[in-house]
Amino acid sequence: MTTAHTTTHHTTPQYPFTAVVGMDDLRLALLLNAVSPAVGGVLVRGEKGTAKSTAVRALSALMPDVDVISGCRFACAPAAPDPGCPDGPHGTGAVEERPTRMVELPVGASEDRLVGALDIERALSEGVKAFEPGLLADAHRGILYVDEVNLLHDHLVDLLLDAAAMGASYVEREGVSVRHAARFLLVGTMNPEEGELRPQLLDRFGLTVEVAASREPDQRVAVVRRRLAYDADPAGFAAHWAAEEDELRGRIAAARELLPRVTLGDAALRQIAATCAAFEVDGMRADIVMARTATALAAWAGRTDVLEEDVRQAALLALPHRRRRNPFDAPGLDEDKLDRTLEEFGADEGTDGDDDPEPDGPDGGPDGGGPDGGGHPPQDGGPEESPLPPEAELPHQQDREAPQTPPAPEQPERAEQPEPESAPQGGAAGEKAAVGATEPFKTRRLDVPGLGEGADGRRSRARTAHGRTTGARRPHGALGTLHLSATVQAAAPHQRARGRSGRGLVVRRDDLREAVREGREGNLVLFVVDASGSMAARKRMSAVKGAVLSLLLDAYQRRDKIGLITFRGTGAELALPPTSSVEAGAARLEQLPTGGRTPLSEGLLRAHEVLRVERMRDASRRPLLVVVTDGRATGGPEPVVRAARAARLLAGEGTASVVVDCEAGPVRLGLAGELARELQGTAITLDELRADSVSALVRTVQGNRKAA
Repeated sequence: MTTAHTTTHHTTPQYPFTAVVGMDDLRLALLLNAVSPAVGGVLVRGEKGTAKSTAVRALSALMPDVDVISGCRFACAPAAPDPGCPDGPHGTGAVEERPTRMVELPVGASEDRLVGALDIERALSEGVKAFEPGLLADAHRGILYVDEVNLLHDHLVDLLLDAAAMGASYVEREGVSVRHAARFLLVGTMNPEEGELRPQLLDRFGLTVEVAASREPDQRVAVVRRRLAYDADPAGFAAHWAAEEDELRGRIAAARELLPRVTLGDAALRQIAATCAAFEVDGMRADIVMARTATALAAWAGRTDVLEEDVRQAALLALPHRRRRNPFDAPGLDEDKLDRTLEEFGADEGTDGDDDPEPDGPDGGPDGGGPDGGGHPPQDGGPEESPLPPEAELPHQQDREAPQTPPAPEQPERAEQPEPESAPQGGAAGEKAAVGATEPFKTRRLDVPGLGEGADGRRSRARTAHGRTTGARRPHGALGTLHLSATVQAAAPHQRARGRSGRGLVVRRDDLREAVREGREGNLVLFVVDASGSMAARKRMSAVKGAVLSLLLDAYQRRDKIGLITFRGTGAELALPPTSSVEAGAARLEQLPTGGRTPLSEGLLRAHEVLRVERMRDASRRPLLVVVTDGRATGGPEPVVRAARAARLLAGEGTASVVVDCEAGPVRLGLAGELARELQGTAITLDELRADSVSALVRTVQGNRKAA
């Protein structure tokens, strides 16, 4: 059984859920899923060091135990075993009770580790389905936790999507197929600075919460005290919180028992539908998740009727990540608009239940614990009320009043424009304040020539684990995708010598061949943007920012890493080190002021240094240099000669490049074209960058070597 990443028993006690300071919305979202797993899981977004993982891991200790059939590696329920279970049929096997498992999926896991592995050699030679279960089998009827879920490889995301949609995992290799049930509570954590999730996976999470470190000194003190106490004596710390853990565990059980009796009235359902329509969320999953969440909130509060407050809280948890139209939109809801919608569609029919919504829970208040009475988990009063201190990894807290990021307008909000500096840079024209970008557009695909071997993506040709089959080879290490015909051809000449007598093919390890496939890879797209005075005309810089924003969006869709260098005045600045977060790149671009001379050579030399460091970090990820400039070079001694020398330095190392020519007006000097020739790259105009432009002819970015 594969249990390397399954957390059920701990030599060191888990950090108690009730000891977590603050983070009310995160704790509430997790508890609602414990009450009703049908809610669909939680995505936790937040900066590093906010104890996201600590809170998630602590949830497993609160989940009720499950009954399983003894010896079944797929956690079949005794009352309703999976008829297609690979370990079945079970008959009347013994039953055992065990804790709910929380299985962690590492970001770098292989496909076989996630879905399991078939022994192809035995399948071909013996005709048996020898199957080793993966993490999806371990997570069945439990929790599947993915830390840094936004960094998960695309092929693993696809497998997760399939399992989440069908409630089952399928493993198929060359006609040999195994299926098993895989229904789990999906919980993911991520730092948005490192990149966003694909929309399909984002929509699979029922709820989302934003977490941030508290700015209140008292809460930060409580966090540190509790963490230090836990590190000093984990067993003693867990024992101190045992009573609170038992109480919360009992409340979850009571809410689960009450859940089937909760009534979702027509008025509440109308409010749910109206809210989803008002915020223009895609599809109907949001309506269903909101309905399940509002019902779970009522059960958690000890009520059998869903009230308007439940619908409102459900919207704040279930809708922010579903209303985003592109990766530059900030998650969140306009709470004023939400309140207006609820009032408009709740006034005619009133709220469900009695006018006096007193709960029938044991504590006599709507929450039974929690000062606001709004259904939040019980929380202590602060460090002065706690005899023991510590807490999770780092400070974390999120005010109830702001469970998501600040209200987002219907259109992406532009970054605040900085005030211009008082003194000009480089002795030339003074610095001008940042201007907004034009609307992004669909761009041409810019490829890196040749055949790479980088991470799966959607930009340049590469040898990948997925794609069209182009050949076969002997496997290096574990067998990947079997190339059946090549394997048979390798084994066929030896059948008589191996004493074959039956219908089966006698296959040995040396006969196995794996498929060589060609797909697409993600690249490092490094933008070098001219922000000098020659680019400072408001209309031109707006168009330039719109073009770069469009390229950033294209990089997001093609799963690239991106970096941003700007140059003006007397030097160049690495505005954004290489990252997977295009949001960060868009934010830095919006805040970019212009003015001063044009130190083109400094920008190119800074790019050379950044690429040198990145090659040491990840040699397989090939770079694409995108220089956005009119080609002018001013400032310093021999600026044109130095720029040409820097360009030849990049070309000599084989850096694929494209120059986006921003020169405008009837008289053109063609300096951007000369720069492209020095880089041994390609020059395109802003108009040619558009995918729908008549002048956008299909070209491959030219590097210093021709494509293989």
